[in-house]
Amino acid sequence: MGAVFAVVDLLLLLVQLLLVVRAIMDWTSVLAGPASPGSARSRLTNGVHAVTEPVLAPVRRALPPLRFGGVGIDLAFIVVFLALVIVRALLP
Repeated sequence: MGAVFAVVDLLLLLVQLLLVVRAIMDWTSVLAGPASPGSARSRLTNGVHAVTEPVLAPVRRALPPLRFGGVGIDLAFIVVFLALVIVRALLP
């Protein structure tokens, strides 16, 4: 049973790391501009979004981004990341 929890913990850690990569890639595109189509950065961004969006989309539908003028804060990202931290802490 311990091996199952270890695998689940590893998968949750990988999702957490992908969420961090997604945040970095999103901020990179905001600060440096969008990547050119077909570039390595564009392919990496598309891959990370493809993996993390199925996790974030249901939460985002229930909890839309918080708007402050022209700035939006993605509460779904924060909720999912904190939920992962809590679940990982509760695993034996």
